[in-house]
Amino acid sequence: MESKSRVVRLVINYFFRGLIFVSPIFITVYTIIILISWLDGLIPGLPPGISLLIILSTVTIIGLLSSLFLFNPVMSFIESIFSKAPLAKVIYTSIKDLFNAFGSNKKTFTQPVVVMLFKEAGIQKLGFITKDDLGNIGLPGMAAVYFPHSYNFSGNLYIVPRENITVLNAFHSADALKFIVSGGVTEIRNVKEVKAEL
Repeated sequence: MESKSRVVRLVINYFFRGLIFVSPIFITVYTIIILISWLDGLIPGLPPGISLLIILSTVTIIGLLSSLFLFNPVMSFIESIFSKAPLAKVIYTSIKDLFNAFGSNKKTFTQPVVVMLFKEAGIQKLGFITKDDLGNIGLPGMAAVYFPHSYNFSGNLYIVPRENITVLNAFHSADALKFIVSGGVTEIRNVKEVKAEL
């Protein structure tokens, strides 16, 4: 009887080990397939893969054109249309700022910090400074800190006293984001280790 329960425990242990190994791979591949299928379906009626190729090529060409001086007036005109429409303005500028925060030369999520939320209990939270000084909106000594949610790419923005923020210079920003989004289960590397790998 004891040997049977031991075998059952062993099988369950192996199952969960396999699950831990297979699940991230499966979810990643499945997410990529769903994303590719969705992009592929944006231009219906074409053979699979062609519409995706057209979309990727078009976006790349627009990126190339946007770096040319002659294309700037066109981009400015298009942006002015979206910036003036009441509802579109809020959506467009918010999405543009979010993409610029991750992808442009002016990246925002590069400074991981830990914020003291409850001093009595010693509770702190990891986040990223998005605005270091809010004095221009009447909040001197305050900073804007973005806190991503674990297992999600959404998050909250908190306005906190600058004195409650501790800058984590030894924490690489990409690893900090992965650490937060994964709920704190990913490996922590310091900046020196990351630079050594590059």
